[in-house]
Amino acid sequence: MSNINYVNYGMRRVAFLSKWFFACFLFSYQNARSHWQKRKRGSDKTTTSNPDCVLQPLAQWRTHSQQHKFLSPTFGLAVTASSRMSSSSLCRLSSPATISRRLPPTNTTLAFDRGAPSCLCFTVNHTRESKIRRIVKMSATEISNTRLSSDSFTIKPPRHPTYDLKGIIKLALAEDAGDRGDITCKATIPFDMEVEAYFLAKEDGIIAGIALAEIIFHEVDPSLKVEWSQKDGDYVHKGLQFGKVHGRAHNIVVAERVVLNFMQRMSGIATLTKAMADAASPAYILETRKTAPALRLLDKWAVLIGGGRNHRMGLFDMVMIKDNHISIAGGVTNALKAVDLYLDQNNLQMEVEVETRTLEEVKELLHHASQTKTSLTRIMLDNMVVPLPNGDVDVSMLKEAVQLVNGRFETEASGNVTLETVHKIGQTGVTYISSGSLTHSVKALDISLKIDTELALKVGRRTGRA
Repeated sequence: MSNINYVNYGMRRVAFLSKWFFACFLFSYQNARSHWQKRKRGSDKTTTSNPDCVLQPLAQWRTHSQQHKFLSPTFGLAVTASSRMSSSSLCRLSSPATISRRLPPTNTTLAFDRGAPSCLCFTVNHTRESKIRRIVKMSATEISNTRLSSDSFTIKPPRHPTYDLKGIIKLALAEDAGDRGDITCKATIPFDMEVEAYFLAKEDGIIAGIALAEIIFHEVDPSLKVEWSQKDGDYVHKGLQFGKVHGRAHNIVVAERVVLNFMQRMSGIATLTKAMADAASPAYILETRKTAPALRLLDKWAVLIGGGRNHRMGLFDMVMIKDNHISIAGGVTNALKAVDLYLDQNNLQMEVEVETRTLEEVKELLHHASQTKTSLTRIMLDNMVVPLPNGDVDVSMLKEAVQLVNGRFETEASGNVTLETVHKIGQTGVTYISSGSLTHSVKALDISLKIDTELALKVGRRTGRA
């Protein structure tokens, strides 16, 4: 009898273990099958519209349970989307710019949705047999302050693939704080004291940098509350209070100088741009690459706020054949031929501008373009505005050049462009007028941030600055 019980016990034990092993096998199989299906869908086509996305380099494809990273080995770039990422690490990708890269013999394309600027929507396609397409449209200007109101970004910053706006702000704050921070604030202002400070215009002009100011205040102290009665691009007159910030006094004073330095420069650029853009009509006013080092995006943003248009952002987004290129290549035709060949060999598509200094160069360029297919889109007419002893300018050479082109290409006047001469230049029929003085010789607009506004206005009236 005992033997029979022992056998029954053994059979029950075997049955239990069999069921347990089968359950483990079934669970593992379902988990592996689900994981494989996810990987298969991710490698074929993965679409997300999560705005909390950052770009970062990776070395290989990886898939995690709650965080998926899709790497393009073609670009050495991964797009990481995670539901756990904070909204403060938003990398805003909007109205794409063109970046061209040389690709190996695999194909990965990223298509960004233009329809929703408030969020990022992208599609990743990865194949190994289709032909390579070497134009990628994207923008990676990082803006980390998601508390900005929609009114603050009335005019969005220009696009740049590598510009780190948050890094520039941190550098400016660190430059001011050094290794000890604000010693005066620590000595004179109680740590938990709260105040209101008001932005005060001390001269007439176009205000710019409001959206940037909010980003800086948020970087210093996210609890600071900022309100504005004006927006970027609005006209302000001397003595106008156009905004206020409320919160801890210590942090407001720490942020004050960095905010004002950026706003004053940007407002100065916007004010001059507005005046020149109005005078240049029907031509469009452009800036150049003659910007403050590391502040190019902000300088060009201010030009947009002032009503101007942006020239190329850098060396990467447009071909611009200038005098030194022409001299080395042996003439405008040789230089343009070399550019056409390079773009064709590398399967690149972008705007091409050639600088001309004489009417003969204009004619040579037009003759070449009429005889062969070319990527030329714009002709720069450089220093064809001749200054006169009485302060006026002679634009007859520029006008003749514009007539020679006769609308076949865009035209751009450059050289001897000032607020006094730009109107006359704009009447020649030229498409664009570029001026380096918009950014390299800017006069900052006088703005202050004051807690005691009554005393500030009293002093300002005494000195003629309010």
